[in-house]
Amino acid sequence: MPNDPAPRARRVRMERGGPAVVEGPVEVVLEDGTLARSDRFAVALCTCRRSRTYPWCDTSHRRRVSRGPAEGDGS
Repeated sequence: MPNDPAPRARRVRMERGGPAVVEGPVEVVLEDGTLARSDRFAVALCTCRRSRTYPWCDTSHRRRVSRGPAEGDGS
């Protein structure tokens, strides 16, 4: 209807190296067409694909350990 107010925009917060946090409730359509739904007030969507609960983030991105040069190796 022409006089209906526009729906409120969803806010999405992107976190470097982490999930996309979306104000809920949300519905996510996965690649295979299945629908994942959450009624929470905010959800974290996995962007690294390491989550065991994909599409929801389970903080698996935090477990990635970067290895630098070994200390005291004489180089």
